[in-house]
Amino acid sequence: MIAQIKGRLVEKTPTYVVIDCNGVGYQLNISLNTFSKIGDNESCLLFTHFVVREDAQLLYGFKEKSERELFRLLISVSGVGSSTAMMILSSLSPDETKNAIMTSDVNTLKGVKGIGAKSAERIIVDLKDKIGKVENSDNLSIFSNNTIKDEALSALVMLGFSKGPAEKALTKIVSQTSDITVEELIKRTLKNL
Repeated sequence: MIAQIKGRLVEKTPTYVVIDCNGVGYQLNISLNTFSKIGDNESCLLFTHFVVREDAQLLYGFKEKSERELFRLLISVSGVGSSTAMMILSSLSPDETKNAIMTSDVNTLKGVKGIGAKSAERIIVDLKDKIGKVENSDNLSIFSNNTIKDEALSALVMLGFSKGPAEKALTKIVSQTSDITVEELIKRTLKNL
């Protein structure tokens, strides 16, 4: 198992990179998300997932471990292969993907090329609990930036509320009130849960 590759970045395209490790060039398939985070530095470290098929041996590279874990969860779903998982991670950020799964947002997943309604529903059904457990164990927010809404959601999850209903309640209150403190937002949300 190849867990990570560190070396000199030789070639960079939106779909793959080549990293030279002591004279051996490894080609890694990447998502657009990873492509945007790599930069043009000569030194590059990518976390990898190695796929062995009857007709090929493929390496997939990710700038962050969390994206690799999401990739692994996606390919565990029946009917979702590595190409489809990379298409999802290229079309949506990891946080948007997690958010779509946690909130059962079929339309967001259907917006990805190659994902139909049935595939989107299967991804949501298979991964909603798994992503919820990963998120809760890390005490992470499903949003990418740290805003009042994020802080309130993190607090509600720490109190034991499920992310999906808590997020919906928070979104409803935030859309009605533009200027609100974290404490007031939590109090109002608790009344609605």
